[in-house]
Amino acid sequence: MQGRNTPTHPQVPPDAPVTLDGFDVLDTCHRQTVFTLGKLAALVARLRSLGPDDEARALAAQIVDHFTTTARQHHADEEQHVFPKLLAAGDPKLVQAVLSLQQDHFWLEVDWTELSPQLEAVAAGRTCPDLDALHEAVEIFATLSRAHIALEEAWIYPEARSRLQDRERHEMAREMANRRRSQRTHPAGAD
Repeated sequence: MQGRNTPTHPQVPPDAPVTLDGFDVLDTCHRQTVFTLGKLAALVARLRSLGPDDEARALAAQIVDHFTTTARQHHADEEQHVFPKLLAAGDPKLVQAVLSLQQDHFWLEVDWTELSPQLEAVAAGRTCPDLDALHEAVEIFATLSRAHIALEEAWIYPEARSRLQDRERHEMAREMANRRRSQRTHPAGAD
């Protein structure tokens, strides 16, 4: 039986055999991100009602882990494997949409850089942030994240899938799994 903080969607372990289409991995990450955005809203509500108790600290740590690693890897995957082919397509509306998504990646990173220290403090049990400011920051971050995912799933991923051959999509999945495996065994900042 799954715990209440465990997503019902399967996670793709970084060392899983690569038989997937790269878009399966990207879609799974979107589901995980939406689930984690729900955790983020639940954390704010919990902090308001119960303060930074053990469950709030654990929840904050899970959220920080997802957006610091998985979400950043996901954006790197899109920048490397999805966006270049669409930018080269020459369709002005498609190019504009991709440029907008790239700008979203920038703003999501800015928003996360402002939000993460507050969540890291909760996870470490150091302090309880200004809950009104935290709520506002979470709303901005979640709204942009959901709009970003909606555009990718409704238009960008279908366009990219149609332009990439099966072999390219499998190679995309292989490269993403290898990079994650490498990052897990050689984390940034480790000697």
